[in-house]
Amino acid sequence: MPNKPEPLSLIDRFGRRVNYLRISVTDRCDFRCLYCMEEAMTFLPRAQILTLEEIYTLAKVFSELGVEKIRITGGEPLVRNGILQLIERIGQLSGLKELVMTTNGSQLQKFAKPLSDAGVKRLNISLDTLDVEKFKVLTRNGELKTVLRGVEAAKNAGFQRIKINAVILKNRNHHEVIDLVQFAIEHELDISFIEEMPLGVVSQHDRYESFYSSNDIKKDLEQAFTLLSSTVQTGGPSNYFQVQETQTRVGFISPHSHNFCSSCNRVRLTAEGRLLLCLGNEHSVDMKQILRTHPGNQEILKQSIIQAMQIKPERHEFQLDEQPVILRHMNVTGG
Repeated sequence: MPNKPEPLSLIDRFGRRVNYLRISVTDRCDFRCLYCMEEAMTFLPRAQILTLEEIYTLAKVFSELGVEKIRITGGEPLVRNGILQLIERIGQLSGLKELVMTTNGSQLQKFAKPLSDAGVKRLNISLDTLDVEKFKVLTRNGELKTVLRGVEAAKNAGFQRIKINAVILKNRNHHEVIDLVQFAIEHELDISFIEEMPLGVVSQHDRYESFYSSNDIKKDLEQAFTLLSSTVQTGGPSNYFQVQETQTRVGFISPHSHNFCSSCNRVRLTAEGRLLLCLGNEHSVDMKQILRTHPGNQEILKQSIIQAMQIKPERHEFQLDEQPVILRHMNVTGG
Protein backbone atom coordinates (compact mmCIF):
# COMPACT_ATOMS: atom_id res chain seq x y z
CA MET A 1 0.00 0.00 0.00
CA PRO A 2 1.25 3.53 -0.76
CA ASN A 3 2.33 5.61 2.20
CA LYS A 4 -0.29 7.96 3.53
CA PRO A 5 0.68 11.57 2.63
CA GLU A 6 1.91 13.76 5.46
CA PRO A 7 -0.75 16.23 6.62
CA LEU A 8 -0.14 19.82 5.60
CA SER A 9 1.28 22.09 8.26
CA LEU A 10 2.43 25.68 8.56
CA ILE A 11 6.10 26.12 9.49
CA ASP A 12 7.76 29.53 9.70
CA ARG A 13 11.41 30.26 8.85
CA PHE A 14 12.39 29.84 12.51
CA GLY A 15 11.01 26.29 12.62
CA ARG A 16 7.91 27.18 14.64
CA ARG A 17 4.76 25.25 13.74
CA VAL A 18 1.64 27.42 13.55
CA ASN A 19 -1.39 25.44 14.70
CA TYR A 20 -3.44 28.16 16.41
CA LEU A 21 -5.54 30.85 14.69
CA ARG A 22 -7.22 33.75 16.45
CA ILE A 23 -10.11 35.20 14.42
CA SER A 24 -11.47 38.67 15.17
CA VAL A 25 -15.03 38.67 13.87
CA THR A 26 -15.63 42.38 14.56
CA ASP A 27 -13.83 45.50 15.74
CA ARG A 28 -17.00 46.68 17.50
CA CYS A 29 -17.52 46.35 21.23
CA ASP A 30 -20.12 47.41 23.77
CA PHE A 31 -17.32 48.43 26.20
CA ARG A 32 -14.60 51.06 25.69
CA CYS A 33 -11.84 49.66 27.92
CA LEU A 34 -9.26 52.40 28.39
CA TYR A 35 -6.24 50.18 27.58
CA CYS A 36 -7.92 48.77 24.46
CA MET A 37 -9.36 51.75 22.59
CA GLU A 38 -10.18 55.42 22.70
CA GLU A 39 -13.57 56.46 24.07
CA ALA A 40 -14.69 57.98 20.76
CA MET A 41 -13.67 55.17 18.43
CA THR A 42 -14.28 55.20 14.69
CA PHE A 43 -15.17 51.65 13.70
CA LEU A 44 -14.57 50.11 10.31
CA PRO A 45 -17.32 50.45 7.68
CA ARG A 46 -19.18 47.16 7.37
CA ALA A 47 -18.07 46.73 3.74
CA GLN A 48 -14.47 46.51 4.97
CA ILE A 49 -15.24 43.68 7.41
CA LEU A 50 -15.03 40.06 6.34
CA THR A 51 -18.41 38.45 5.77
CA LEU A 52 -19.34 35.44 7.88
CA GLU A 53 -18.97 33.22 4.82
CA GLU A 54 -15.47 34.58 4.18
CA ILE A 55 -14.50 33.96 7.80
CA TYR A 56 -15.77 30.39 7.58
CA THR A 57 -13.87 29.79 4.32
CA LEU A 58 -10.62 30.96 5.91
CA ALA A 59 -11.23 28.90 9.05
CA LYS A 60 -11.78 25.83 6.86
CA VAL A 61 -8.63 26.45 4.85
CA PHE A 62 -6.54 26.98 7.98
CA SER A 63 -7.86 23.75 9.49
CA GLU A 64 -6.83 21.91 6.33
CA LEU A 65 -3.35 23.41 6.77
CA GLY A 66 -2.95 21.90 10.22
CA VAL A 67 -4.49 24.52 12.49
CA GLU A 68 -6.02 22.59 15.39
CA LYS A 69 -7.18 25.43 17.61
CA ILE A 70 -9.28 28.47 16.70
CA ARG A 71 -10.14 31.28 19.10
CA ILE A 72 -13.01 33.62 18.26
CA THR A 73 -12.35 37.20 19.41
CA GLY A 74 -13.33 40.80 18.70
CA GLY A 75 -13.92 43.61 19.72
CA GLU A 76 -16.68 41.78 21.45
CA PRO A 77 -17.50 38.78 19.22
CA LEU A 78 -21.00 38.30 20.58
CA VAL A 79 -22.22 41.66 19.22
CA ARG A 80 -21.71 40.40 15.64
CA ASN A 81 -24.99 39.44 13.98
CA GLY A 82 -25.06 35.78 13.00
CA ILE A 83 -22.11 34.85 15.21
CA LEU A 84 -23.75 31.73 16.62
CA GLN A 85 -24.38 30.24 13.19
CA LEU A 86 -20.75 30.90 12.23
CA ILE A 87 -19.48 29.22 15.37
CA GLU A 88 -21.69 26.19 14.78
CA ARG A 89 -20.17 25.77 11.30
CA ILE A 90 -16.57 26.26 12.45
CA GLY A 91 -17.17 23.83 15.30
CA GLN A 92 -17.94 21.10 12.75
CA LEU A 93 -14.59 21.36 10.91
CA SER A 94 -13.07 17.90 10.92
CA GLY A 95 -9.47 18.90 11.59
CA LEU A 96 -10.25 21.19 14.50
CA LYS A 97 -9.45 19.89 17.99
CA GLU A 98 -10.50 22.94 19.95
CA LEU A 99 -12.81 25.93 19.41
CA VAL A 100 -12.58 28.60 22.10
CA MET A 101 -13.67 32.20 22.61
CA THR A 102 -12.63 35.38 24.40
CA THR A 103 -15.48 37.67 25.48
CA ASN A 104 -16.09 40.58 27.83
CA GLY A 105 -18.99 38.63 29.35
CA SER A 106 -21.67 41.23 28.65
CA GLN A 107 -23.71 38.92 26.39
CA LEU A 108 -23.18 35.59 28.15
CA GLN A 109 -26.53 35.45 29.90
CA LYS A 110 -28.02 35.04 26.42
CA PHE A 111 -25.24 33.15 24.64
CA ALA A 112 -23.43 30.89 27.13
CA LYS A 113 -25.52 27.74 26.65
CA PRO A 114 -25.86 28.09 22.85
CA LEU A 115 -22.09 28.59 22.59
CA SER A 116 -21.43 25.45 24.58
CA ASP A 117 -23.94 23.52 22.49
CA ALA A 118 -22.26 24.81 19.31
CA GLY A 119 -18.93 23.27 20.27
CA VAL A 120 -17.04 26.01 22.11
CA LYS A 121 -14.92 24.07 24.61
CA ARG A 122 -13.32 26.81 26.68
CA LEU A 123 -14.18 30.40 27.42
CA ASN A 124 -12.00 33.35 28.43
CA ILE A 125 -13.88 36.20 30.13
CA SER A 126 -12.23 39.59 30.56
CA LEU A 127 -12.60 40.87 34.12
CA ASP A 128 -10.09 43.40 35.46
CA THR A 129 -11.76 44.43 38.71
CA LEU A 130 -14.47 43.39 41.17
CA ASP A 131 -15.14 46.99 42.20
CA VAL A 132 -18.36 48.34 40.68
CA GLU A 133 -17.19 51.93 40.26
CA LYS A 134 -13.72 50.99 39.07
CA PHE A 135 -15.26 48.59 36.54
CA LYS A 136 -17.24 51.47 35.08
CA VAL A 137 -14.10 53.62 34.92
CA LEU A 138 -11.95 50.93 33.26
CA THR A 139 -14.62 49.93 30.74
CA ARG A 140 -16.04 53.46 30.50
CA ASN A 141 -19.61 52.16 30.22
CA GLY A 142 -19.76 48.55 31.45
CA GLU A 143 -21.85 47.14 34.31
CA LEU A 144 -20.03 44.71 36.59
CA LYS A 145 -23.26 42.95 37.64
CA THR A 146 -23.99 42.07 34.00
CA VAL A 147 -20.60 40.42 33.59
CA LEU A 148 -20.89 38.55 36.90
CA ARG A 149 -24.26 37.19 35.79
CA GLY A 150 -22.58 36.17 32.53
CA VAL A 151 -19.88 34.31 34.48
CA GLU A 152 -22.59 32.44 36.38
CA ALA A 153 -24.40 31.58 33.15
CA ALA A 154 -21.14 30.28 31.68
CA LYS A 155 -20.53 28.10 34.75
CA ASN A 156 -23.92 26.48 34.22
CA ALA A 157 -23.47 25.99 30.46
CA GLY A 158 -21.10 23.00 30.44
CA PHE A 159 -17.81 24.44 29.19
CA GLN A 160 -14.76 22.29 29.85
CA ARG A 161 -12.90 25.21 31.39
CA ILE A 162 -13.56 28.91 32.04
CA LYS A 163 -10.79 31.44 32.59
CA ILE A 164 -10.78 35.03 33.73
CA ASN A 165 -8.41 37.39 31.89
CA ALA A 166 -7.27 40.43 33.88
CA VAL A 167 -5.09 43.23 32.49
CA ILE A 168 -3.25 44.70 35.47
CA LEU A 169 -2.34 48.40 35.64
CA LYS A 170 -0.30 49.92 38.46
CA ASN A 171 -2.32 52.22 40.71
CA ARG A 172 -5.56 51.28 38.98
CA ASN A 173 -6.20 47.64 39.84
CA HIS A 174 -2.86 46.08 40.85
CA HIS A 175 -3.90 45.85 44.50
CA GLU A 176 -6.86 43.60 43.51
CA VAL A 177 -4.88 40.62 42.27
CA ILE A 178 -5.41 38.60 45.47
CA ASP A 179 -9.14 39.34 45.42
CA LEU A 180 -9.35 38.29 41.76
CA VAL A 181 -7.64 34.96 42.47
CA GLN A 182 -9.91 34.41 45.48
CA PHE A 183 -12.90 35.05 43.20
CA ALA A 184 -11.55 32.49 40.72
CA ILE A 185 -11.07 29.92 43.49
CA GLU A 186 -14.56 30.43 44.90
CA HIS A 187 -16.11 30.03 41.45
CA GLU A 188 -13.80 27.18 40.33
CA LEU A 189 -12.33 29.21 37.49
CA ASP A 190 -8.82 29.73 36.14
CA ILE A 191 -7.31 33.20 35.83
CA SER A 192 -4.57 34.80 33.73
CA PHE A 193 -2.91 38.12 34.51
CA ILE A 194 -1.82 40.07 31.45
CA GLU A 195 0.83 42.74 31.10
CA GLU A 196 -0.58 45.60 29.04
CA MET A 197 0.47 45.57 25.40
CA PRO A 198 1.23 48.95 23.73
CA LEU A 199 -1.19 48.78 20.83
CA GLY A 200 -2.68 52.07 19.63
CA VAL A 201 -2.50 55.47 21.30
CA VAL A 202 -4.42 55.76 24.58
CA SER A 203 -5.04 59.02 26.41
CA GLN A 204 -6.06 58.19 29.98
CA HIS A 205 -2.85 56.65 31.32
CA ASP A 206 0.88 56.48 30.69
CA ARG A 207 1.72 52.89 29.81
CA TYR A 208 5.26 53.12 31.17
CA GLU A 209 4.07 54.46 34.52
CA SER A 210 1.15 52.02 34.79
CA PHE A 211 3.19 48.91 33.94
CA TYR A 212 2.94 46.21 36.60
CA SER A 213 4.98 43.13 35.80
CA SER A 214 4.04 39.48 36.16
CA ASN A 215 6.89 39.17 38.67
CA ASP A 216 5.28 41.82 40.87
CA ILE A 217 1.87 40.16 40.60
CA LYS A 218 3.33 36.78 41.52
CA LYS A 219 5.06 38.26 44.58
CA ASP A 220 1.76 39.80 45.69
CA LEU A 221 -0.11 36.52 45.23
CA GLU A 222 2.47 34.53 47.17
CA GLN A 223 1.55 36.54 50.26
CA ALA A 224 -1.82 34.77 50.23
CA PHE A 225 -1.46 31.58 48.16
CA THR A 226 0.97 28.76 47.49
CA LEU A 227 1.58 28.63 43.74
CA LEU A 228 2.86 25.31 42.42
CA SER A 229 4.64 25.10 39.06
CA SER A 230 2.43 23.51 36.44
CA THR A 231 3.17 21.81 33.15
CA VAL A 232 -0.29 22.69 31.82
CA GLN A 233 -0.27 24.07 28.27
CA THR A 234 -3.38 25.40 26.56
CA GLY A 235 -1.75 26.34 23.27
CA GLY A 236 -1.51 30.02 24.19
CA PRO A 237 1.19 32.16 25.85
CA SER A 238 0.17 31.73 29.51
CA ASN A 239 2.71 30.33 31.97
CA TYR A 240 0.58 28.48 34.55
CA PHE A 241 0.78 27.75 38.26
CA GLN A 242 -1.63 25.67 40.34
CA VAL A 243 -3.04 27.25 43.48
CA GLN A 244 -2.35 24.65 46.16
CA GLU A 245 -5.41 22.72 47.43
CA THR A 246 -7.69 24.23 44.74
CA GLN A 247 -8.74 23.49 41.18
CA THR A 248 -7.69 26.98 40.07
CA ARG A 249 -4.76 27.64 37.77
CA VAL A 250 -3.10 31.07 37.68
CA GLY A 251 -1.49 32.08 34.41
CA PHE A 252 0.81 34.94 33.49
CA ILE A 253 0.96 36.45 30.02
CA SER A 254 4.18 38.45 30.06
CA PRO A 255 5.10 40.01 26.70
CA HIS A 256 7.53 42.40 28.42
CA SER A 257 9.05 40.65 31.43
CA HIS A 258 9.13 37.09 30.03
CA ASN A 259 9.10 37.23 26.26
CA PHE A 260 7.37 34.16 24.80
CA CYS A 261 8.10 34.68 21.10
CA SER A 262 10.43 31.70 20.73
CA SER A 263 7.50 29.31 21.12
CA CYS A 264 4.91 31.36 19.22
CA ASN A 265 2.46 29.02 17.47
CA ARG A 266 -0.24 31.49 16.45
CA VAL A 267 -1.36 33.99 13.86
CA ARG A 268 -4.30 36.37 13.82
CA LEU A 269 -7.01 37.14 11.30
CA THR A 270 -8.22 40.70 11.85
CA ALA A 271 -11.82 41.78 11.34
CA GLU A 272 -10.88 43.47 8.06
CA GLY A 273 -9.21 40.33 6.75
CA ARG A 274 -5.52 40.93 7.41
CA LEU A 275 -3.56 37.82 8.29
CA LEU A 276 -1.41 39.30 11.04
CA LEU A 277 1.76 37.27 11.59
CA CYS A 278 2.71 38.91 14.91
CA LEU A 279 0.78 40.90 17.50
CA GLY A 280 3.65 43.36 17.94
CA ASN A 281 4.56 43.92 14.27
CA GLU A 282 2.74 44.91 11.10
CA HIS A 283 3.82 41.94 8.96
CA SER A 284 0.58 40.85 7.30
CA VAL A 285 -1.15 39.57 4.17
CA ASP A 286 -4.47 40.92 2.89
CA MET A 287 -6.59 37.75 2.83
CA LYS A 288 -9.75 39.71 2.03
CA GLN A 289 -8.22 40.98 -1.21
CA ILE A 290 -7.19 37.43 -2.16
CA LEU A 291 -10.64 36.06 -1.28
CA ARG A 292 -12.47 38.67 -3.30
CA THR A 293 -10.10 38.60 -6.27
CA HIS A 294 -10.19 34.80 -6.54
CA PRO A 295 -13.63 33.76 -5.23
CA GLY A 296 -13.92 30.03 -4.64
CA ASN A 297 -10.23 29.34 -5.26
CA GLN A 298 -9.09 27.75 -2.03
CA GLU A 299 -5.78 26.60 -3.51
CA ILE A 300 -4.67 30.22 -3.95
CA LEU A 301 -5.73 30.90 -0.35
CA LYS A 302 -3.67 27.96 0.89
CA GLN A 303 -0.58 28.97 -1.03
CA SER A 304 -0.89 32.56 0.20
CA ILE A 305 -1.09 31.37 3.81
CA ILE A 306 1.85 28.98 3.39
CA GLN A 307 3.95 31.75 1.84
CA ALA A 308 2.94 34.16 4.60
CA MET A 309 4.78 32.01 7.15
CA GLN A 310 8.04 33.25 5.62
CA ILE A 311 7.36 36.82 6.78
CA LYS A 312 6.37 35.88 10.34
CA PRO A 313 8.92 37.84 12.42
CA GLU A 314 11.09 36.30 15.08
CA ARG A 315 9.73 38.43 17.92
CA HIS A 316 7.61 41.45 18.81
CA GLU A 317 9.14 44.87 19.49
CA PHE A 318 7.05 46.30 22.34
CA GLN A 319 8.50 49.43 24.01
CA LEU A 320 6.51 50.87 26.91
CA ASP A 321 8.55 54.07 27.23
CA GLU A 322 7.97 55.20 23.64
CA GLN A 323 5.00 56.17 21.50
CA PRO A 324 3.56 52.91 20.14
CA VAL A 325 4.91 51.77 16.81
CA ILE A 326 1.71 49.76 16.34
CA LEU A 327 -1.06 52.31 15.84
CA ARG A 328 -3.91 49.82 15.55
CA HIS A 329 -5.90 49.38 18.76
CA MET A 330 -6.45 46.00 20.39
CA ASN A 331 -10.12 45.89 19.34
CA VAL A 332 -9.01 46.00 15.68
CA THR A 333 -6.29 43.39 16.20
CA GLY A 334 -8.43 40.91 18.09
CA GLY A 335 -8.15 40.33 21.83
